Amino acid sequence: MKIDKERAVPLLLTGAIILVDQCTKAFIAAKWPLNVLIADVFNNEFLQIWHVRNKVIAFSLGKSIPDAIKPIMFIVLPLLVLGVLVWYYLSSNDFTRLQRWAVAGILGGGIGNIIDRIFRPDGVVDFISVKFYGLFGFERWPTFNLADSSVVVCCILLLISIIIGSRNKKEAAK
Repeated sequence: MKIDKERAVPLLLTGAIILVDQCTKAFIAAKWPLNVLIADVFNNEFLQIWHVRNKVIAFSLGKSIPDAIKPIMFIVLPLLVLGVLVWYYLSSNDFTRLQRWAVAGILGGGIGNIIDRIFRPDGVVDFISVKFYGLFGFERWPTFNLADSSVVVCCILLLISIIIGSRNKKEAAK
């Protein structure tokens, strides 16, 4: 497996996301008590900063899973998935440049949250709260962090680039 510049450079994004994510979480955790509103950014409740902890995954999924199983579901399984993703990233020539950057962002966010799951027994530090105006039944979107944002945005980019790439290949084959 050859790690060339094309594969290595996007991994700088992985490191940057991990660093910024962990620094923001450490700052929030050190400066403010749990469940306290830190800031109402625009003074209109649209964007708020809170210090909350999440011991499960997005949208409180996994709340009913027994505590003995949670480390397997929330640490071991994600580590295996990220490990396979790293292996495929490093060994495959299937990714475009954009897709490599998107995968690097997914890795950074995933690793950032796994670090919290391993080293923060009170749960992953979440702090960004956005008003959602009742869409999908949410008055506010579930509170999240920079790692979550990175995973979501980069997954969307990756999916769009795969869909567009597939269309382009089909059109070129005609």
